[in-house]
Amino acid sequence: MKMFREMLAELDSYKERDPAARSRWEIYLLYAGFKAVRAYRKAHWFHTHGHPFIARWISQRSRRKTGIEIHPGAKIGKRLFIDHGMGVVIGETAEIGDDCTLYQGVTLGGTGKDHGKRHPTLGNNVMVGAGAKVLGPFSVGDNALVAAGAVVLDEVPANATAVGVPARVVRINGQRTASLDQIHVGDPVSQELCRLRFCLEQICREQNKEQNTSSCQQKAEREDHGQ
Repeated sequence: MKMFREMLAELDSYKERDPAARSRWEIYLLYAGFKAVRAYRKAHWFHTHGHPFIARWISQRSRRKTGIEIHPGAKIGKRLFIDHGMGVVIGETAEIGDDCTLYQGVTLGGTGKDHGKRHPTLGNNVMVGAGAKVLGPFSVGDNALVAAGAVVLDEVPANATAVGVPARVVRINGQRTASLDQIHVGDPVSQELCRLRFCLEQICREQNKEQNTSSCQQKAEREDHGQ
C-alpha cells in the first residue's frame, strides 16, 4: 500500500506541474519521465541489495526506451518531475531532494574521473531548466532555480537563481544581487575580447602616429633640400 500511495503521489505531482497532463492513466502509460523514475526505483533496489548487473540492465533498458539515463546508484527523493526528459543524465553519486523538477537535456554530472562523491546534490523543490549542466560535487540549495542553458560549477545557495555560462547567482530570496548587472559585471570571455580590441586600437593609433610623424619629417627634409 505504501508503494501504491507513493506512486499516486508522483502521478498527482506530474498532473499539478504539467498543464498538458489530463489524467493519471495518461501519465502512467505515456510519460517518459514517470517511466524512467519508476524504472530507476527498481534498479536502485537491486543496486543497494548487491545486484549491480541487474540494476544496470534495468537502467540501460529504461534509457533506450525513454532517452533518460539515471544511474542506479543515484539517490532520488519523492515526486521527481522530469518534463519531456530526452537527454537527461543523472550520475552515480548525484542526490536529488523531494519535489524537484528537471527539464530536457539536463545533466547532473561530474567534472573528472575522481572516485567518491563527484556529482551534485540538489535540495528540495529545485528546478533545473532545459539544457542546464550542473557539474561537480557541490550543493544546490532548497528552492533554487537554475536557468535554461546554464553551466553550474559552484554551489548555489537556497532560494537563489543562477544563470549564465559559467553560472552566477543573480537573485537570492527574490532580491537582486550585484551580479544581476550584466553590463558592468559581464561575461569574462566578452571582457577579454573587449580588452584585446582596445589594445589593437591603441597599437593602430600608435602606428598611425608614427607614420604621420615620419611623413612630416620627410616633407620637412625635402623642403630644406629644396631651399
